[in-house]
Amino acid sequence: MNILLDTHIYIWWLKDDRHLSKKARTIIANADTVYVSSVSIWESIIKMQLGKLEILVSDLIAAIENEGFIELPLTIKHAAKLAELPNYHRDPFDRTLVAQAITEPLRLITVDAALKPYSELVEMV
Repeated sequence: MNILLDTHIYIWWLKDDRHLSKKARTIIANADTVYVSSVSIWESIIKMQLGKLEILVSDLIAAIENEGFIELPLTIKHAAKLAELPNYHRDPFDRTLVAQAITEPLRLITVDAALKPYSELVEMV
């Protein structure tokens, strides 16, 4: 299975955070390929600037390779997919991750129940 990590899931994985469920840990450990979107790095930087997240950007970026994950850049096809998505969720970062998951396709691993109505590719953990 090829998966895309929601931003929270990626950060929790890196910090070995107790919020990361056993189900999520198992899915990540057993995935064929794990992707981290450039959108997650962008979202994290904004949260850092707002004082809502403490982590180094360099650590976020280095961990993608160190963990054996693959960077998923935001493409024109991903951006265009946003025009087709209903407005179930107002967060532009989360909506963009959904668009990427649908376009590729990849299973989006998340804890955000508001994303589930978008696609069967959204997996709640």
